[in-house]
Amino acid sequence: MHRIVLQREIRSRASHKALSWFSSSNLFRSVHSLPFATVEAEGISGSQPAEVQNLVQGKWTGSAAWNTLVDPLNGEPFIKVAEVDGNGIQPFVESLSKCPKHGLHNPFKSPERLIQRVSPKSYQQAFGEVYVTQKFLENFSGDQVRFLARSFAVPGNHIGQQSHGYRWPYGPVAIITPFNFPLEIPVLQLMGALYMGNKPVLKVDSKVSIVMEQMMRLLHYCGLPAEDVDFINSDGKTMNKLLMEANPRMTLFTGSSRIAEKLAVDLKGRVKLEDAGFDWKILGPDVEEVDYVAWVCDQDAYACSGQKCSAQSILFMHENWSTSSLISKIKDLAERRKLADLTVGPVLTVTTEAMLEHKKKLLQISGSKLLFGGEPLENHSIPAIYGAIKPTAIYIPLEEILKPANYELVTKEIFGPFQIITDYKKDQLPMVLDALERMHAHLTAAVVSNDPIFLQDVIGKTVNGTTYAGLRARTTGAPQNHWFGPAGDPRGAGIGTPEAIKLVWSCHREIIYDFGPVPRGWEIPPST
Repeated sequence: MHRIVLQREIRSRASHKALSWFSSSNLFRSVHSLPFATVEAEGISGSQPAEVQNLVQGKWTGSAAWNTLVDPLNGEPFIKVAEVDGNGIQPFVESLSKCPKHGLHNPFKSPERLIQRVSPKSYQQAFGEVYVTQKFLENFSGDQVRFLARSFAVPGNHIGQQSHGYRWPYGPVAIITPFNFPLEIPVLQLMGALYMGNKPVLKVDSKVSIVMEQMMRLLHYCGLPAEDVDFINSDGKTMNKLLMEANPRMTLFTGSSRIAEKLAVDLKGRVKLEDAGFDWKILGPDVEEVDYVAWVCDQDAYACSGQKCSAQSILFMHENWSTSSLISKIKDLAERRKLADLTVGPVLTVTTEAMLEHKKKLLQISGSKLLFGGEPLENHSIPAIYGAIKPTAIYIPLEEILKPANYELVTKEIFGPFQIITDYKKDQLPMVLDALERMHAHLTAAVVSNDPIFLQDVIGKTVNGTTYAGLRARTTGAPQNHWFGPAGDPRGAGIGTPEAIKLVWSCHREIIYDFGPVPRGWEIPPST
């Protein structure tokens, strides 16, 4: 009954031009002179959010209110809230399609299907993207947005002096996100920017931007003021020109390392980056649960056709694993993937020809061999501008990987279903660690072992920002409940957690209050 009443309440309120708790304020863009509002505690709730005026308190409180409406709908799963068919969002609002302002003209019946149409991945992978987005929005319902702005105070040197540390918004910011997660990455970063009080312009890769365009309509319907976010569809050159002329105070970029480095120069370092990663996995000396480890390796390397910045790019096997059935099991799992259910599919940024040429170069290295794959997909109509190959693994001896003539070639990231596999002996672990240290991107990693001494040795000598450790360690599938992002680079961006949001979307500001009184009998001292 409570859900039904609330749903009616949302529908009736959402039909207004602007929801009541936002109607009084357009002051939150002025960051120089802030009136401090008093908010009644009883007024802060999903059913009757308080009116607020200032940036620091008001924007965070306000965004928490409509965020609560978007996400669990007080219990209803986001997957049902966002269900889409030709008439609009169902069953959240049956009449939305009749509204010329909010009408959706979308032939797809669910967000997962829409994701699949523009970013080829299996239904389960698309569903996982929607699920993580739902859980993220649940995490920041209620007062959780307010808590992101928690400040602190430190006593000063004399009576009347006190310093206050605040998390402070940048103001105008930009968000650029890639094709491979059309919903999850832009929603999590956009909401983080809004939670911290910024005014973002959002660009999603135009191949997949319809997904976020539909999400923006849902956010507007649930109460997000239209003027709070600018949404642009453009090519890269146009967006670069916009950034150079608009000069945002901070730009979040998720995508290729080449573009990331260009933006870092163009924008004079005012960037946060979550760029590409040649992600590694090490199998320790303890061989256990071979079926499970093989399945995780297959998922990490080949889910979404390897088009994840966290995909397993190279696998280091301890010699104990080399004598197990691991490789044959990974091969069997890879070969059951098929185009019909998109468990393998089009590669949007690397052509078939380029991947096969890379395979050819690798197989010229002494001792290398093709373990499986390495052939084009068959019986398809995928255009030649995209890639279409079978899940591929190439073995290269560790000693050859470390040679200067080979290292750059072996560690070149191929954003597709392609991985390198090697093995090492117990006394060769320092060589493995040397190979890891020389990699330029340190995003995700996995240390598959329950041996605490081995784990301590590897973790203590590596730096990847999201490192999984233990028998069930993986490189992909990061949920919303832990940090995901690189380490070892001051420009590194995170996503999803309070720490990530505060790091990326706010800066530290210290305000020192010094009210006095001036000591009795104080006199002007000599010059110093």
